[in-house]
Amino acid sequence: MTGTLAGIGAGLAVIGAGIGIGMIGGRATEAIARQPEAYSMIQTVMIITAAMIEGVALFAVVVSLIK
Repeated sequence: MTGTLAGIGAGLAVIGAGIGIGMIGGRATEAIARQPEAYSMIQTVMIITAAMIEGVALFAVVVSLIK
């Protein structure tokens, strides 16, 4: 039972991170389309934010799999 719940927790963490990073990419694309001159600043912020989300997701997966 514990393994099943850990798998569900890890799956939810990965799904949440995927949705979050997808939203960041979409919104960054819209922002770049509106202001092409701000491309480098938008890209930098997007990469930093995606890395933070991925770090939190990795932490959540590790915590959910620790018995």
